[in-house]
Amino acid sequence: MHNFYLPVILLILIGGYVVNVIIEKLDIHHASPILPREFEGYYDPEKYARSQSYLREKIYLGLIEGMTFTIIVTVSTLAGWFNLIDIFARSFHRGPIITGLLFFGILFTLSYMVSIPFSAVRTFVIEEKYGFNRTTRKTFTVDVIKHFILTVIVGAVMLSAVLWFFGSTGSAAWFYSWIAVTAFQIFIIFIAPVTIMPLFNKFTPLEDGELKNAIVGYAASQDFKLQGIYKMDASRRSSKSNAFFTGFGKYRRIVLYDTLIEKMKVDELVAVLAHEIGHYKHRDIFKGFTTAVLSIGLMLFMMSFFIGNRGLAAAFKMDNVSIYTGLFFFTFLYEPINAIFSVITNYITRRFESAADEFSVITYKQPEAMINALKRLSVDNLTNLTPHPIKVFLTYSHPPVMTRIEMIRRRNP
Repeated sequence: MHNFYLPVILLILIGGYVVNVIIEKLDIHHASPILPREFEGYYDPEKYARSQSYLREKIYLGLIEGMTFTIIVTVSTLAGWFNLIDIFARSFHRGPIITGLLFFGILFTLSYMVSIPFSAVRTFVIEEKYGFNRTTRKTFTVDVIKHFILTVIVGAVMLSAVLWFFGSTGSAAWFYSWIAVTAFQIFIIFIAPVTIMPLFNKFTPLEDGELKNAIVGYAASQDFKLQGIYKMDASRRSSKSNAFFTGFGKYRRIVLYDTLIEKMKVDELVAVLAHEIGHYKHRDIFKGFTTAVLSIGLMLFMMSFFIGNRGLAAAFKMDNVSIYTGLFFFTFLYEPINAIFSVITNYITRRFESAADEFSVITYKQPEAMINALKRLSVDNLTNLTPHPIKVFLTYSHPPVMTRIEMIRRRNP
């Protein structure tokens, strides 16, 4: 008997990978060998050529990883391996929630194990080759273990709630699940800066001095109450630099990588910080969280129509239909919708980033400091200066650096 879902799922799996290959190949071929005039004096020709080699190696490794997972999932679908995992999980006779956790736990563990070699190559081969890696084998191993345990704990809590609601509350299950997942995410956002993030990095208050005085002075000029300025020991793992804003209320933190502090001048660092404060002033974190919550609600609502769908289960050669396998298999069907949401979200976040750049320039009144900061970040991180427009449209959460600089120059001639 013909199964409608099987060809759709295979098309999504294989077609999605093919589309990704096309996009990445376009990006590689679009990378210009000619250094943009804006970066003359920042990039020497040899380092610029290395940045393009770095881009190619990262992309090729990503494509190999994507191909590996695509092959594994396709073969697992056609060979009925998901059914074998379900049979094993059911053999413990522990009820639908525990059985569902076992099913997802086995799949996650197998997927995680496959990803580790690629992560190791990325860290110890590519990042090492281009001078970024400072991660030791011990740190890498500990990070892998911590990330696995943390993901299992957080995932198990949310999955247990969703399975319970879908098994106990009927047609309104998607709504109750949505509320529960949202509440848990809010909880994580508040506790992450003080409980989760310190598991991976050390955060120390920024010491007194010229930089702190400049930051405090700028923040006061914007009536921005600083809850804490922290330096993160990013140099333990990489020489790359960045800064970010995290948390809400009394848990709010501005975090500067120690590598960023080492490489930038004070005015450049304040310009970067002004950009982060711009996100806060524009309520970008709240807007982004709201968008994510709405997308989760839509996913759960749509998922509710596929729970217990025998045709979907048959596509994966399942002997039994269950809530937990329905949740898992629906993610395959949802992938195109998720991709569309991702494009929309990336467009919105690029607008947020441009507005934050503008906020920094207008309030700090040093456009060249912001431009120089962007240049330093790009050179230090070997950023692709000339990405393909399609790649930008589909995947970039930030505007390309040249676009950001051109916008600042247009508005501040």
